[in-house]
Amino acid sequence: MTSLLARLPTLAPGGPGERRGPAAGWLAAATTLAVSVVGLLGLGLALVVVQTLDPDGGLPVRSSARLAGQLWLLAQGGELELPSGPLRLAPLLLTAGIAWGLSRAAGSVVALRELSGPGPLARVLAVVVVLHTAATAGLALAVGTPGASVALLRSVLGALVLAVLAGGLGALRESGSGAGLADRFPGPGRALVRAAVAGTLTLAACCTAVIAVALVDDVDAAGRLVTGLGGASAGAAGLVGLSVLLLPNATAAVMGLAAGPGFLVGAGTSVSTGGVTLGSVPALPLMAALPDTQAVPLLAFLAQALPVVAGLVAGLVLGRRLGDADGGALTAGLWGVVAGVGVGVLCGLWVLVAGGRLGDAGLAEVGAPALATGLSIAAQAGIAAAPAAAVVRWRSRA
Repeated sequence: MTSLLARLPTLAPGGPGERRGPAAGWLAAATTLAVSVVGLLGLGLALVVVQTLDPDGGLPVRSSARLAGQLWLLAQGGELELPSGPLRLAPLLLTAGIAWGLSRAAGSVVALRELSGPGPLARVLAVVVVLHTAATAGLALAVGTPGASVALLRSVLGALVLAVLAGGLGALRESGSGAGLADRFPGPGRALVRAAVAGTLTLAACCTAVIAVALVDDVDAAGRLVTGLGGASAGAAGLVGLSVLLLPNATAAVMGLAAGPGFLVGAGTSVSTGGVTLGSVPALPLMAALPDTQAVPLLAFLAQALPVVAGLVAGLVLGRRLGDADGGALTAGLWGVVAGVGVGVLCGLWVLVAGGRLGDAGLAEVGAPALATGLSIAAQAGIAAAPAAAVVRWRSRA
């Protein structure tokens, strides 16, 4: 490990926008390794604690540590080859935690060393990407077993992409270059980005609320799923914990329902406003949110208004953040369409990474169709954002 760190790129002190002191490359290396070490230790400790609740003893510590590593790889787009087929489903809450850690790893170094300019930022990002990708490759080699082999190339590529995106955003944010980059785009770039993000988060919050309402409506079924696999407290804690990690995936599925195409939980279960088909599903508490009958629930029809709500929020945020030189109400309405399309693009990407497969049998396809969901949300949000942005702009200039 020491020889590997010695070959990593470092930032020579004294360059433009840099503060003299220890090389920023070493700081970036330390913070990047800390993300994996702390994250894996925390995840492994949680699994060990859950296993200690099992009255039959549960998994040994070594197996719990291996399971933590496999979850870590899945969260970054990895794949496990099981006897039943490939397992490829990222627990997105864990993915968000890793992304936040990598963003802070790069951003904290940039802020501490007061770095600016493309050169220093690129070198910090290079250290973060190289170290995280190398650590992930080593982990993939370590946690594979004959019954659960790891797809090495997919795991490495997923870690690389996640490190580039998360680390790059962190470095741009802390250096202040991100705002300048957004301003280089034609039109009110910074306002459009904030409007699209606000609309996406609004839609995600509403879809999560739909899940909560559905679970409360069938809380007895959720309780049966929690305790149905045995293991006393261990089984209940494990199922609840896995459901929490998969909650953003469920949110993405409800985005597909709200947009119109619906979503699948394998070949035998589909939910949309066009109809409901029920089949065998994994015994997770989240699955209690699925309809109990073939009839389309009223909640599914009410969810059709959520993309419009997201578009209205995007339009309101855009209209309030437009500057004096960004035109009047008509121009704001046109930019509102762009903001709504941005909401659709972000939601489509969310749905894309949230889907996956659980083997080759009945659960070979899980999630909502990303392209159809993104296009539908873009259309609905764009139509709603245009008048909202125009009205807010007109009132602000009146």
